[in-house]
Amino acid sequence: PMRGLIRRLARTGARELLDRGTEALWIASEALEFRRQRGHHGRSRLRLVPLSPELRWARRALAREDWGAASAALRTHFLQREGRFTIDPGSREAFSTAARTLFPSSREEAARRGDSLLDGRYDLLGYDKLSFQTGADRVDWHLDPVHGRRSPLRFWARVPYLSPRCGDHKIIWELNRHQHWLALGRAAWFTGDARYAAGFRDELTSWLRANPPLAGTNWASMLELAFRSISWIWALHLFVSFDDDPASTWPLDLLAGLERQLDHVSRHLSTYFSPNTHLLGEGLALYVGGRVLPELTSAARWERIGRGILLSETRAQVNADGGHAELSLHYHRYALDFYLLALTVARRTGDPAAEPFSDVVSRLASYCRALADDRGWLARIGDDDGGMLFPMCGRAVADASDSLSLAAALLGRPELAVGEPPEEALWMLGGNAAALMPYRPTEVLSQTFPQSGYTVIRSSREHAVLDAGPHGFLNGGHAHADALSLVLSVYDRPFLIDPGTATYTMDPEKRDHFRSTRMHNTAVLDGRSQSEMAGPFHWSTKAHGRVIRWRPAARETSRGDGDTPGQSDRHGSWPGARIDYVEAEHNGYMPRIHRRAVLRIGEGLWIVADHVLGTGPVHADTYWHLDPAWSTDEGGPGFRHSDGLHAAIVSTAPGQEFRGDPDGIGSCAPVYGGIVPSSTLRMSEAGHAPLTMVTALAASPGHVRLTLERLAIAAGHEDGWHRAAVLVTFGDIRVVTVFATPGTGAGRPDPAPSPQRVSLPGSQFTTAARAAVLRISPSGEPVSLDVIDGTDARWQGTGAFSLASADAAADLHLDT
Repeated sequence: PMRGLIRRLARTGARELLDRGTEALWIASEALEFRRQRGHHGRSRLRLVPLSPELRWARRALAREDWGAASAALRTHFLQREGRFTIDPGSREAFSTAARTLFPSSREEAARRGDSLLDGRYDLLGYDKLSFQTGADRVDWHLDPVHGRRSPLRFWARVPYLSPRCGDHKIIWELNRHQHWLALGRAAWFTGDARYAAGFRDELTSWLRANPPLAGTNWASMLELAFRSISWIWALHLFVSFDDDPASTWPLDLLAGLERQLDHVSRHLSTYFSPNTHLLGEGLALYVGGRVLPELTSAARWERIGRGILLSETRAQVNADGGHAELSLHYHRYALDFYLLALTVARRTGDPAAEPFSDVVSRLASYCRALADDRGWLARIGDDDGGMLFPMCGRAVADASDSLSLAAALLGRPELAVGEPPEEALWMLGGNAAALMPYRPTEVLSQTFPQSGYTVIRSSREHAVLDAGPHGFLNGGHAHADALSLVLSVYDRPFLIDPGTATYTMDPEKRDHFRSTRMHNTAVLDGRSQSEMAGPFHWSTKAHGRVIRWRPAARETSRGDGDTPGQSDRHGSWPGARIDYVEAEHNGYMPRIHRRAVLRIGEGLWIVADHVLGTGPVHADTYWHLDPAWSTDEGGPGFRHSDGLHAAIVSTAPGQEFRGDPDGIGSCAPVYGGIVPSSTLRMSEAGHAPLTMVTALAASPGHVRLTLERLAIAAGHEDGWHRAAVLVTFGDIRVVTVFATPGTGAGRPDPAPSPQRVSLPGSQFTTAARAAVLRISPSGEPVSLDVIDGTDARWQGTGAFSLASADAAADLHLDT
């Protein structure tokens, strides 16, 4: 152990040693303060900058401990000062009028949510109508009511908050983020009803009494203090216009508690503990607190630290392609929202940092728009902790349309929006309806993101994401064993899904199960996960993926009247169809390689080839997890969506369906903590590597007729390539599909595959291509051909044709 410590110290830089030493001194000092007296939040410790006559009055009142007078002066100051936050208390009536006009149904919905909160019912994460009442306390701020456990009120650095004995820290912390105060404020502004402001004041008083400085789990995570601090800043601006009780001291108490919490954050940053969205969120809270509240003497220091973090982390945490480094779409949305709020505050307060914030928002938002479907929903790729920065209106966690709309308005980029501006954008823009960006439908193209490792394939009806990149960020704390997993939406409905994140620490087996490879739409070899877990946020092995070949659909899909049959064409596939092709691999099963090729053909048909390369016996399973809204179609083969849409999945391997099974394969967690039954297909094949399993998927408003047949394929000579061919029938469409990929056996494969012959009854198709899609008519005549990385192509039979090497291109197209 001593030698290991010495090695770690040798690898640690001088700056890190100094930072860690300084923090250790702070912890020791705070522990001494905690032992001497569990203090209060210190009204008398609040130091104000005399920026206005009211603040000078407040300072004098504080000096004589006249708390009521100090609070009254603070309230007057914040009602009269120039706006520095997203909303301005002085414009409450004008905002409410505009909001009720633009969103007439919101008043009733806001009141309903507000009333539920006043009744002590909280919708948190995947749990509805939770009650935190214990005895006479309306809210027990340390209780996990789901598991009936309570976190101890001990010194913050000694709280084992990850231990299940303390309850699920996520549930406790979600309540203590106080983001439900935004919902109370929304109800108050829409209705003018002061009951919601009174409910907030009661909870603030209760929380301050139950959470003395440095005591308990609510002081243990700096990110959670950061979220709470931002909520308190919202609360100050939402409720200060409602309080006319001269004896009320809540503005003073809120500012004193806020100052103590932001000081705590600034001393214990996650620079070395969690230099990811934890650090970003902490920097955001310090920046927002510093810029919005220059009345506090610590504000300049908070602002400097926060701005520095936000600017430096644009390089450390945001990839060149715009993706957040943790490679979780949920945490990417967190990062986007963090920088959206930073940009909003920077512009409102005239900070030059607005320019670099604008740049990073543009990159994060562009990536988010590409990864989101056309409703603005993000798949649950990687961890999803169920939280949001701005859950004022009760929007689903996966719905990023509000973030995209705000980005469109702030950047002047209407192509980022997916619909008309939502209510959240109006709140973030301070009620400036003129700044809302009208919706302008824009086509978003298929594309790949090389640093983040995701490939997006989309059409007017479909949206898919293939994961073929690195395994997470740093220790991969929020990664899953999901290399080459494919998620797919059809007709704006999730179809193939990532089953989500059920828990972090309460159930280690469940945590590992939902992160495992079999819980993702990819292949499992010999029953082993690609990456192997070593605790709730660590891995003992990591599988990394990479894209080998990417060929997106061309934008032009029809040929002119002057084109002749048999002419090579670089611009698409058969009329009305487009073809996307991506091929990728990962190294999680070395010395074997799992390589996946995905083809989107036209509107509605997908073909996936899973190659297992190497040698020796192998058992391969491919899993396909369906959204809970899909169930077995009682009226025919395949699956039926709850609203009537139909889909089918067929494979060259036999399959088995699971739904609500004891092993949990047929289940998913749409939101953290909430597990529901869902359908899962497992296709299995045992044999000797190399082998290929091919799966076809299709969706349609009517019943889907989909079949798949493996075809015989042979090469002209031994070339080191592995190949497979299938005949897919989708309604009236018949498609011969050829897949070829370089092998990994002894010897180096040829640069390109040799001509490969595919036999059908009464005809033969020959091509030397990496992939080929030949559509044939019901009578067996060729209709169209699309070739990827091809040379020759020849059809022997009715409607024979031949394309020689001189006619060939990387992507060929033939219409007959």
